[in-house]
Amino acid sequence: MSKYTHGHHETVLRSHRTRTAENSAAYLLPQLDPDASLLDIGAGPGTITVDLATRVGRVTATEIGEAELALSRELAAERGVTDIEFGVQDVHGLTFADGSFDVVHAHQVLQHVADPVAALREMMRVTRPGGLVAARDADYAGFVWWPALPELDEWLRLYRTAARANGGEPDAGRRMLSWARAAGATDITATSSTWCYATLEDRREWGGMWAGRVVESALARQLVDSGLASAEDLRRISGAWREWAEAEDGWISIMHGEILIRVPVQ
Repeated sequence: MSKYTHGHHETVLRSHRTRTAENSAAYLLPQLDPDASLLDIGAGPGTITVDLATRVGRVTATEIGEAELALSRELAAERGVTDIEFGVQDVHGLTFADGSFDVVHAHQVLQHVADPVAALREMMRVTRPGGLVAARDADYAGFVWWPALPELDEWLRLYRTAARANGGEPDAGRRMLSWARAAGATDITATSSTWCYATLEDRREWGGMWAGRVVESALARQLVDSGLASAEDLRRISGAWREWAEAEDGWISIMHGEILIRVPVQ
């Protein structure tokens, strides 16, 4: 297992809770059958999971630990969604039988795992013949923004270094098709999509989130403890995110790679 770079500080969860099936799994939605069974790997705070549960017949949500799983349990209870099963699982070695699900979905997971190819093999194994594996991950080197603030270049360099030190691959999006092929998939649809933040409200949400995350989250502790950055460095970067958020011409595009794997019928 690799180490989850972001951690679960409120500044991280604040961002994750903005994710919905529409803004994070649009590539998958046209493929869903209302009677399908779906396994959601890495449910996080559960916003995508709960959305998906309204579109299919049965959802099983997994996370790496009980504390992490509690977040999606709480949201499901809050929204009155009762047809979700929950379980702690390691995507490298799922405990489900072969062909257990019609759809297996993972959002922003493969960039953090130790072996994304092995993870995809497991996801394919527990998908029924003719079913779908769906995965979407960001590609940090594909992020582009304006204005060109040097502190944000520094932020990107530090984040990518920290993620790789934890055993992950921050530039996962561009590798999705390659990983799927290495996992033995043959029927693959590869696409990309973006989140784009350009309104003042959106910039303040995204920039404010990173302004907090870079000084308060597990990432901040890792950067300081490893000597990659000082607390003052991180305060400078935090200030740059707030400056970006208030810039009238501020804009950022967050690139993602997506794959749909059709599991072959034997």
